[in-house]
Amino acid sequence: MRPAIDLAPATPLLDAIDAPEAVKALPEADLPRLAAEIRARMVAIVSRTGGHLAPSLGVVELALALCRVFDFPQDKVVWDVGHQAYAWKMLTGRNARMETLRRFGGIRGFPFPDESPYDASVGGHAGVALATALGFAVARDARGGREHVIAVVGDASLTNGISLEALNAVRHATDRLILVINDNGMSISRNVGALARLFARQLTGLRYNRIRAAAEAAGHRLRLNRTAAFWRGLKTTVKTLLLRNRSAIFEDLGLRYIGPIDGHDLPALCDALRTAAEAAGPIALHIATVKGKGYAPAERNPSKWHGVGPWAADARKNAAAAPPAPSWSAACGLALARRAQGNPAIHAITAAMRSGTGLTPFFRDFPTRAHDVGICEGYAVAFAAGLAAAGLRPVVALYSTFAQRAVDNVMHDVCLPNLPVVLCLDRAGVVGPDGPTHHGLYDLAMLRALPNLTILAPATRPGLEAALDHAFACPGPTVIRYPRGAAPEGPAPRLPGATPQAPIILALGPTVFWAEPVARALGLALEPVERVKPLPDILRALTPGRPVITLEDAAAEGGFGSAVAEVWPGPLLVLGWPDRFVPQGSEGELRAACGLDAHGLRMRIAAFLGGLPGASHA
Repeated sequence: MRPAIDLAPATPLLDAIDAPEAVKALPEADLPRLAAEIRARMVAIVSRTGGHLAPSLGVVELALALCRVFDFPQDKVVWDVGHQAYAWKMLTGRNARMETLRRFGGIRGFPFPDESPYDASVGGHAGVALATALGFAVARDARGGREHVIAVVGDASLTNGISLEALNAVRHATDRLILVINDNGMSISRNVGALARLFARQLTGLRYNRIRAAAEAAGHRLRLNRTAAFWRGLKTTVKTLLLRNRSAIFEDLGLRYIGPIDGHDLPALCDALRTAAEAAGPIALHIATVKGKGYAPAERNPSKWHGVGPWAADARKNAAAAPPAPSWSAACGLALARRAQGNPAIHAITAAMRSGTGLTPFFRDFPTRAHDVGICEGYAVAFAAGLAAAGLRPVVALYSTFAQRAVDNVMHDVCLPNLPVVLCLDRAGVVGPDGPTHHGLYDLAMLRALPNLTILAPATRPGLEAALDHAFACPGPTVIRYPRGAAPEGPAPRLPGATPQAPIILALGPTVFWAEPVARALGLALEPVERVKPLPDILRALTPGRPVITLEDAAAEGGFGSAVAEVWPGPLLVLGWPDRFVPQGSEGELRAACGLDAHGLRMRIAAFLGGLPGASHA
């Protein structure tokens, strides 16, 4: 049971804020109370809707400081990633609707320009904010504008390849851009790599500021600090000893470095942002924040509270209720760890999501064979290619939506040399409240055309086990895709149909459970399908001319149904997610809205069969 919270906190200051100008108008003495109200309301809302709590709790003061210093929406702020932007939404006219956060038709969980003019760009995937902000800045310069452009980038996002590419380009592209580095030492899991170790010295940096102040006081007493040379020498000496040239990385790239600043000290933040706004040249402002700030459980365990489901009703739940079935993620992680016991060649790789992809047991049991590469999906796949080329059996576990970022590496580094890399694509299909930036609907369309690639879509937990065994026996690359949620124990339902000519539903992966009641109601045959490429053998066994319906938890364009359409000469109905971005909402709401719930499927299939010559299934 999660901790109880105040579901209706009093927020008189926040309730009066309808735009950033209202934050400017508040007396400075009221700002700490406003920050506390924001945090209390944020916890109350997320307790009912679920969401990304710890990241947003950590940047409340930053959101307030941005509103105090800049003029939005004329000035532009690009959040990377947007799951830290709940306070920003509250302060930019959306506070009254925050109870609809992540719900069907409600406030999105990430910044979206179509939701508010204060959202400069979509903010669902990490690593792109600096490049996007650079585009805003160059466009401003081209038309002679004067607005400020700010990119808020987490220290974990700064290790992403696109961020590094943008850093390389900043000084040559513009003279005016502010990069705010939100340093909390975390992505979802703890940060990894050399840059993470560099930024992890935030306490050393804050200690530098305190030691410098003490040294200045001592110099004053000793009458040593009356010359500019003293100040420069003191600053250089102490900074070199304690910061170990951290600022040099940015300054060598042409960005003036300011920091580190306590990201929860509002006056210091406002002063630093004003300095950055008035300075000539691009600025890197480094702030140190606490992920989960202000909510003790989230401060103690920021990984657990990064993204959470609703918990306000936990106390009313029956404590004796049966435990939920293991998730697909957990089932895959445990199955992989069992196979690694007897196969030292198996290595596991993830991109800052060891817990989300179920790999925590693997990291615990095989620490030398487990690799968290940070928010670097392309690197994860290319790294796996190197392991495979050297004789190992790497498994890359990524969310489907993030694997999109590594499609070129799958083609060039894995499929072209035909290397035995296993790609476990978690959260394939719709993922509910996280919405269009996170739905895993496009992996089949992106990957199906690649030569040498086997694509599997198990329907049950035993099917997942069999898919892993098949992948490890395969001499080339394999993709295994599976959805969010609990993994059915099986067996997958199979219906023979009234006659050998009866229309048949070929249901990919777990959609066989969507299709079963519809097939029974309409008297159709039903066959579970667990392989997309190569196509299942059942297609060769079907009587020519037999009506076929395909069903998949993926985009209908370019997926399993499209593959069947390329070879099946008879009547065919392809059912999947439509050719538009699917919004946020529960899986049930989204399936109903897109005609993929039981009623929608029955109506669409009946209409298809009723339109066939000699139809008897109207």
